[in-house]
Amino acid sequence: MTRQSHVQLGKNGVTENFINTLQDHFRKHDSVKVSILKGAGRDREKIREFTEEIPKRLGRNYVAKTIGFTIFLKKWRKPVR
Repeated sequence: MTRQSHVQLGKNGVTENFINTLQDHFRKHDSVKVSILKGAGRDREKIREFTEEIPKRLGRNYVAKTIGFTIFLKKWRKPVR
């Protein structure tokens, strides 16, 4: 299993297809780096919304951390409380 994969979040935002793509990446990788493109929005509030929405839609075993215009997602083996 490789360490990290890279995905880009574009103007369509967090769609069902984007979530499915992330789930596919997590089958082979421990963590995924999501780069937020200009089309998705470059204000801090929008990035904060993405950071909260993505782990909720993925499930309980996922956590997110934001640095600049990048969201780092990690899947834990044990459920996060």
